[in-house]
Amino acid sequence: MKLALGPVLYYWDRDKLFGFYDQIADSPVDIVYLGETVCSRRHLLRLQDYLEIADKLAESGKEVVLSTQTLIESESDLKTLRKIAANGQFRVEANDMGAVRLLSNQSPFVAGNTLNIYSPQTLDLIAGLGAIRWVMPVEMSRNALATILAARPVGLKTLETEAFAYGRLPLAYSARCFTARHHNLQKDDCQFRCLDYENGLTLKTREGQPFLAINGIQTQSARIYNLLADLDDLRDCGVDVVRISPQAHHSGKILNLFHDVMNQHMIPSLALAQMEKLMPELPCNGYWHGQPGQDFALSHQLAATA
Repeated sequence: MKLALGPVLYYWDRDKLFGFYDQIADSPVDIVYLGETVCSRRHLLRLQDYLEIADKLAESGKEVVLSTQTLIESESDLKTLRKIAANGQFRVEANDMGAVRLLSNQSPFVAGNTLNIYSPQTLDLIAGLGAIRWVMPVEMSRNALATILAARPVGLKTLETEAFAYGRLPLAYSARCFTARHHNLQKDDCQFRCLDYENGLTLKTREGQPFLAINGIQTQSARIYNLLADLDDLRDCGVDVVRISPQAHHSGKILNLFHDVMNQHMIPSLALAQMEKLMPELPCNGYWHGQPGQDFALSHQLAATA
């Protein structure tokens, strides 16, 4: 399996982003996704800045993929999308069907998880338009994935499957900005308050339990989805790439722990124990096991040693 780093989902300042990717250049990650996927008002980095970062990462041996915005709302969003699709150098992750249309039969692309591919027929359609890798929906279970992959036509056997394996789950997107609303601000005058929440803003139930996190127009899980102990299961199911979603601190250490477990340099139980103090919230993996998403189920391997 390959190790991938997803796009940064939060709004970090310019220096933090450049410093972050300088560190990633020396990390064991194979694939790096770059770009703003959540909100076009987050423009401390422009496309040219991402292309500059992409060049540096490519020089360090990484496969670089430019990710497109998930919710296109304006002509300026479309202009940026067209530039990304026509960049001519780096592969593109299409996160909406507008991006798929621009890339279709023009350039091989990655089908992002927000395309909602839930059936072999949809997967066949997307592959026929030029997808060479697809990212399974974050709430898809192991059994559902196995059913889709077992039904793939022979011609799709080379299509890579990627799974979201670590980070706050991106659950939904809205035209309304929840962070701005939290501060009684209009979306167009948000004062860029997302900069205040480097890992999103956690929402709690009346009982004080973390429930969701808001990240601009994006709703996330409060808990951290973590399939570190399920890597053998992912491999056996046919997953080719596992994706780590960046967090404000310790992303490099998280990548190293995944890399060590993937290469059998460390047992999962020890890696999980070391990871506990690196996560901003408790773990979950329920969706993969066909359970409620916020649950944390022991893998077969860990259950046998528990």
